Amino acid sequence: MKLGAARAIGAEWVARYARSDAAFRGAYVSGSTVGLPDDAELAPSSDIDIVVITATDDPPAKPGKLRYRGTLLEVSYLPWSQLVCADDVLASYHLAGSFRTDTVIDDPTGHLRTLQAYVAGHFAARPWVRRRCQDARRRIETRLSAIDASAPFHAQVLSWLFPTGVTTHVLLAAALRNPTVRLRYLAARGVLGDYGHLGRYPELLDLLGCRDLPARRIRHHLRELTEVFDATAEVARTPFLFSSDITPPARPIAIDGSQELIDRGDHHEAVFWIVATFARCHTILAADAPELHRAFAPAFHAAVSDLGISSTEDIFRRAEEVTRYLPRLWQTAEDIMASNPGISG
Repeated sequence: MKLGAARAIGAEWVARYARSDAAFRGAYVSGSTVGLPDDAELAPSSDIDIVVITATDDPPAKPGKLRYRGTLLEVSYLPWSQLVCADDVLASYHLAGSFRTDTVIDDPTGHLRTLQAYVAGHFAARPWVRRRCQDARRRIETRLSAIDASAPFHAQVLSWLFPTGVTTHVLLAAALRNPTVRLRYLAARGVLGDYGHLGRYPELLDLLGCRDLPARRIRHHLRELTEVFDATAEVARTPFLFSSDITPPARPIAIDGSQELIDRGDHHEAVFWIVATFARCHTILAADAPELHRAFAPAFHAAVSDLGISSTEDIFRRAEEVTRYLPRLWQTAEDIMASNPGISG
């Protein structure tokens, strides 16, 4: 399907299911498709991210991934208060990119288009690029420092994994690229190659722990994950922020998308989402099917053990490694910003 057709279907969903809510304040497209032309193909392992703006500061649980008219949508809610100040949006590495081009679906107040014009006009200015890089770096520091040693092991893994993965977002922000989620390592490798720093990419893989992991081993972990994923999707009841990522509609992304990366030789780039999905499955199983949580635990522990993590002590040691690496990461980001012809001022 062409992206233009998929975006039109997303807009239709907004008109049909979101616009009638009294708290509705607008909607826009976010995610990995931002900036791509309408005639680009939407891969089977991709979705259209729709952000619905709501007047309430405590939005309802996001619908998440859903299939509408044959198109996979990822629908989330964002409080209006987060978009009131245009400078705050410009300084946010995970918000600003959605407004560098016209992604607005519906704008009953007119604010979104005013915001979009302002962000687009200042997006590439050097001070704002640096602030977004700093925003990503702060996220790494604050989240790694908040790891809870008393949390279940799968939760500790997630608390380490996601801020470790934000190292890629610092570089993507410096390059004015989309801070994609599942494909962040693939995108970061491309940026480092484009700016003559490909030799630093193995350092990011070292922080993740998969630099020397062979494709056959990653393929094995994906097979194990597939079994866990399907079992989890059947028994899931308790709502989590990521619940829609562990459902049959999300399977083409979590499982097929990872297989696609491995098959084309990008097996190291598949590791992040395989481990994230593994840990999320165990979060759900611990709540809804403890017996399955115990039965599938060895497969999960084997996957993270291959990353060099077998205990809480390992989690904290690896978090410290990421923190110590941040000055070097920042220098790489500065080098990219200095060489980026798209940055002004």
